[in-house]
Amino acid sequence: MTLGTFGFLFTGILLNAAAQLLLKAGVRNLGELSLSLSTLVSTTISVGTQLPIIGGLFCYGISVFVWIIGLSRVDVTIAYPMLSLGYVINAALAWYLFGEVMSMQRIIGITVILIGVWILARS
Repeated sequence: MTLGTFGFLFTGILLNAAAQLLLKAGVRNLGELSLSLSTLVSTTISVGTQLPIIGGLFCYGISVFVWIIGLSRVDVTIAYPMLSLGYVINAALAWYLFGEVMSMQRIIGITVILIGVWILARS
């Protein structure tokens, strides 16, 4: 895999991770959502007018475009597992930004993910 190809894939992963964090920030502003027939319209409006959520959806859109470019250059069996780097990024940033728990089990899991991605990237 060339550095340029990795750059496209990693950019897609970063945009996808940013999208998740923005969506989380948006729903944190709203609190726990309840979805029922009587609240469907008001919940949809509340969610759809949150700037972080709009930004997250925009990041998703751009990430798909960048990801497609990366997929045109590398096998999907190499690219798709690399998406797990998004979990690593999100776990670290969710801990930092939102105070989410970073237990020893999660740290070990993240280490295993990083080792797996490194092995895949070298093939």
